[in-house]
Amino acid sequence: MTIDNRIEQALIQAVSELYGVTVDSKSIQIQETKKEIAGDKTVVIFPLLRVSKKSPEATAEELGQYLVSHVDAIESYSVIKGFLNLTISVQYWLSLLETALQQGDQYGKKPIDENSPVVMVEFSSPNTNKPLHLGHVRNNLLGYSISQILAANGNKVVKANLVNDRGIHICKSMIAWKLFGNGETPQSSGMKGDHLVGKYYVEFDKAYKKEVADLMAQGKSEDEAKAESPILLQAREMLVKWEQGDEEVIALWKMMNGWVYEGFDATYKRMGVSFDHVYYESQTYLLGKKVVQDGLQRGVLFQKEDNSVWADLTGDGLDQKLLLRPDGTSVYMTQDIGTAIERFREYGDMGELIYVVGNEQNYHFQVLRLILQKLGYAWSEKIYHMSYGMVELPDGKMKSREGTVVDADDLMEDMVKEAAAISNELGKLNGLSAEEAADVHEIIAQGALKYFILKVEPRKTMLFNPKESIDFNGNTGPFIQYTHARICSVLRKAAEQGISVDTTFSVSECNDKEKELIKMIARYGSIIELAAKDHAPSCIANYVYDLVKVYNQFYHDYSILNEENAGVKSFRLALSKEIATIISSGMGLLGIRVPERM
Repeated sequence: MTIDNRIEQALIQAVSELYGVTVDSKSIQIQETKKEIAGDKTVVIFPLLRVSKKSPEATAEELGQYLVSHVDAIESYSVIKGFLNLTISVQYWLSLLETALQQGDQYGKKPIDENSPVVMVEFSSPNTNKPLHLGHVRNNLLGYSISQILAANGNKVVKANLVNDRGIHICKSMIAWKLFGNGETPQSSGMKGDHLVGKYYVEFDKAYKKEVADLMAQGKSEDEAKAESPILLQAREMLVKWEQGDEEVIALWKMMNGWVYEGFDATYKRMGVSFDHVYYESQTYLLGKKVVQDGLQRGVLFQKEDNSVWADLTGDGLDQKLLLRPDGTSVYMTQDIGTAIERFREYGDMGELIYVVGNEQNYHFQVLRLILQKLGYAWSEKIYHMSYGMVELPDGKMKSREGTVVDADDLMEDMVKEAAAISNELGKLNGLSAEEAADVHEIIAQGALKYFILKVEPRKTMLFNPKESIDFNGNTGPFIQYTHARICSVLRKAAEQGISVDTTFSVSECNDKEKELIKMIARYGSIIELAAKDHAPSCIANYVYDLVKVYNQFYHDYSILNEENAGVKSFRLALSKEIATIISSGMGLLGIRVPERM
């Protein structure tokens, strides 16, 4: 039980005994005491005045006296206006450090509750018509990290990927390859399969724009030209044939998707992202169509004269939503209806179904929940859209169709080159073999990329600057990684001197900086809880950065290995070891490795 929990329970009991009223935890507000004020924890008294019927100062005095006499960890208190400031005993903080050391990398985390419902996190969800790009990178990193954080908070988590392997966009790449490919394959071209297919998606767009321009030059309006573009009509015809099971179309589709899957797998592996269950729209869209047809028969949905099927949401302040086109083909919403139903059938009454999708789809998920609700699925309220902002570059936005995206593979390779250049320039990896240095370069590059993206609150649009992300100073992944390596170096030198790092120590006092570090260690579990509650890996990222900043100040101000007092030296080594453990644990929740040498 944390000190905050103990204070909260004692306050509830105090209010009951002193004022004869039962209050719940919502009335108890406990904060970290401001640095300029003596104390460790501050209780906000104002919410309790309605039950004490006394002044803030008098209420705080009575509650302070009660807490000192009933909670052994509290050694004194002070009252400043309507705030009760509590000083926690040094022995409590030292005992907390010992507990953290004994729990190792499980400190701050909760064991998985096997009786709890599954929480599914769907992320990545790539289209098989192009490789992963920078926007997908943020999606993958957010999805994987929030999955790790939810699991560390005691949830049974299923990481899911829904591959968009069918639809008009897929047919665009297929038609372009048939028209312009001349049998080109990944083997013949030397390109990764996802890059090769993406190349033909761009080729389609070029041909389409040319045809539209030609038709407009012949006197067609822009809308008419777009509707009559021959290459677009061929793509639409191919989609109809695919849904009819045309053997030739299906064979081409399987071949090109196979190329893409091999490419995706390589990218995911390098990125350090994995999935527990991969769904494919080609296997789920039929269920969505069946549910839509059933909703039409029950009068929940309606059909227009052209045979298209719609949901009327105007009574809910929204608009009408297309679910089946006039030719019977489905749209994204239809597929999402089907996959959501399948998942709740497969995993039972899930606790939450989290979709990690960009904020341009906010309306889509509002509509999805509403349609499922109208179709009679009560669990629709458990759908949560983890919306995130777009990633922009210093020179503007990316466009897949125009081939102006930042490719994920190229980005990761460029980051490694940048990490190698900076490391060599600073001489940070002198003494390592070429193989060891290459591994550290990869760790630094991935850490720089992941941390720079994850430290930003998900809902915010962010500007990605590769050079800024890989700086060894400031709020960056490499800065945090270097601190971990520095601590590992200290611990290695201690071992070389025959000094073991124990989970117990003989000191009875600690200085203000050491106490500040232990207080930050104490917050780790609550930070994991907050990150899970808010679906925000940025909580973890910024906590670890703050921890590292304070540790580096301590490292600068106080000697560790050269400390003359053996007991103090042992304590500082133990404190350093725990800081390194939390750095590794916290960064691990972000999917980031930390090197022991750097």
